[in-house]
Amino acid sequence: MSDYRIQGAKGDWEVVVGLEVHAQVISNAKLFSGASTEFGAEPNAQVSLVDAAMPGMLPTINGECVRQAVRTGLALGAQINKFSVFDRKNYFYADLPQGYQISQFKHPVVGEGIVLLDLGEGKTKEVGVERIHLEQDAGKSMHDQHPQFTYVDLNRSGVALMEIVSMPDMRSPDEAGAYLTKLRSIVRYIGSCDGNMEQGSMRADVNVSVRKPGDELGTRCEIKNVNSIRFVRQAIEVEARRQVDIIEAGGTIDQETRLFDPNKGETRSMRSKEEAHDYRYFPDPDLLPLEFDDAFIEAAQDSLPELPDVKKARFMSALGLNDYNAGVLVAEKEQADYFETLVAALAKAAKKDEAAVAVKASNWLTGDLFGALNKAGKTIANSPVTAEQGADLLVLIEDGTISGRIAKDVFEIMFETGKDAAAIVEEKGLKQVSDTGAIEKIIDEVIAANPGQLEQYRAGKDKLLGFFVGQVMKATQGKANPGMVNQLLKPKLDG
Repeated sequence: MSDYRIQGAKGDWEVVVGLEVHAQVISNAKLFSGASTEFGAEPNAQVSLVDAAMPGMLPTINGECVRQAVRTGLALGAQINKFSVFDRKNYFYADLPQGYQISQFKHPVVGEGIVLLDLGEGKTKEVGVERIHLEQDAGKSMHDQHPQFTYVDLNRSGVALMEIVSMPDMRSPDEAGAYLTKLRSIVRYIGSCDGNMEQGSMRADVNVSVRKPGDELGTRCEIKNVNSIRFVRQAIEVEARRQVDIIEAGGTIDQETRLFDPNKGETRSMRSKEEAHDYRYFPDPDLLPLEFDDAFIEAAQDSLPELPDVKKARFMSALGLNDYNAGVLVAEKEQADYFETLVAALAKAAKKDEAAVAVKASNWLTGDLFGALNKAGKTIANSPVTAEQGADLLVLIEDGTISGRIAKDVFEIMFETGKDAAAIVEEKGLKQVSDTGAIEKIIDEVIAANPGQLEQYRAGKDKLLGFFVGQVMKATQGKANPGMVNQLLKPKLDG
């Protein structure tokens, strides 16, 4: 993907991308107050005196938010800084009651780490993470409540954010999309952020610049608060094209903050880009430096689950999955958990090793179940068919009770009703016919009814074997054991 280029009148241009991802920390209380963080409350229903910046109210650090930031750093293989400092970042907005944001500047809680991108076809790329720092969110300005006034909702004010800052290592919209996808997957796996971009609990500021391949970095523009992976890709394409057109026309790029309008497919200027000194950072006098020991870091490390890259490697080496299926299954923790439960239940019921049934389970899950879920607009978390029920269905195919074709009909009924496979097979009389006598009788009837095709087959038209198999399956309503049909049919046709 590194060969992505913007084509201009004066040759090809390389795109350079860095992302600053704001991830809302999963915690019951805000970063410096005890107010609730639950989504969807009435405006200003979750605002403490600290959040509203009432005189004399002092912030108190929420240890769980610190723990979650450390866990995220560890999941990215990053340097954990046992000493960090909270600073005041001074700027004025109507939805920022204090007139400053408590953030971290020179001494963040987490230092450099790595995100490994999955680029398809087994290709990967490392993108550096520069830092993760903790900061409080601002409130929300609401412009659509009144024709003349802007209202302010402070429910979000003081909510803990991790700002995860990448290196400028990405060179295409697809790489930026893969980075966000992997980062979202990791924070969801470890439970430090729910990754819900629609609700705003994960959003990205996208830094874009262009240059001739091999040249120094160009002047970057920052596109603020992009709230979907698709929009991040689009914003990079649009902004890179805008910059190339300006440079080729003899203009220069102003370093500024811009907004992406997905409806118009354009970015527009918001304000000139501030530098760090514009914010007049200084250590917050109300908060002591944050210090913790090795035991705190070790406990955070021990709390981490198996991460996506490790799980994917295990699915491939121990269970025999291919790169694509393993990647699809580990992309979301719920999918990986469902798959592992499915494989364990199927192996137990079929009395086989997990490696012997894993590929079959993977194919059914990524094919039949994912297809039905997508069509119904559901996720694996609210699937009408549980992993145990899926295993029961696959066992019925495995032991010859039903054919693969009948299984698809049974699955449709399971998906619609939530009933177990065995109950549906019994109720609808769908058991596979494996009685050789009964199958032979039907074969004789089919051959007798098609003398012309029999003559052609015996004259060398071997492909007609499929016709006869189809006629037998049709006569048994798909219930005949296909293997047995082939075994009994060919000698009779050969005569």
